Amino acid sequence: MCYNKKKDRNIQAAKREVIPMEFDAFTGGVADGGLRTKNDIKILICYMLATLDAPFSKNDVIRVLQETALANYFEINDAFSSLLEMGNLETSDGQYFRLTESGRQISGNLYAMLPLSVRDKAIQAANQLRAQAKIEKENTVEIERVETGYQVTCHVSGGSLELMNFTVYVPDLYQARLVKRNFHKDPESIYRLLLAGVTGNKELAEGIFRDITR
Repeated sequence: MCYNKKKDRNIQAAKREVIPMEFDAFTGGVADGGLRTKNDIKILICYMLATLDAPFSKNDVIRVLQETALANYFEINDAFSSLLEMGNLETSDGQYFRLTESGRQISGNLYAMLPLSVRDKAIQAANQLRAQAKIEKENTVEIERVETGYQVTCHVSGGSLELMNFTVYVPDLYQARLVKRNFHKDPESIYRLLLAGVTGNKELAEGIFRDITR
């Protein structure tokens, strides 16, 4: 049998090309397809901030990448701190961060190294986080300790006008926080449900109730 040295060299070269770079990041809590190198995590943070073009807190970045299981918690922390130390991130208040010019260059030059599915998942999760933050900012909730429990006051905003506010009593802090969390999931539907109730529109109330309990 004739041994083809040239063919063998070509096969070995092809194998070397598809071998991934050495993984150097912890992968606890990371799903299949998530990031396993420190550089990829830094690139994704830069890409996310560049694409959204808005300041984010460190906790927001960690929350997005953790909830999507794209990177390990400790590696996200380290990547964020490294970007800040290297001058790729900047802050004016110590809470919210945005990219510097060098951070934007990292995103612009290296984003294609990341899988499209990873980029899309991170941006979608970040947009959802921003939308939820807007809802919570516009529709505030106050929890007040009273003698026998807690009063939770929810405010439904219509922009510059407050459409409604209501107060409910609950016996403990756990339920108070539960009311706050469920209210913030969809304050508009809760407003419509209460409005349908006080106006006697039973069919509308039943339809809205079915929608928010699915």
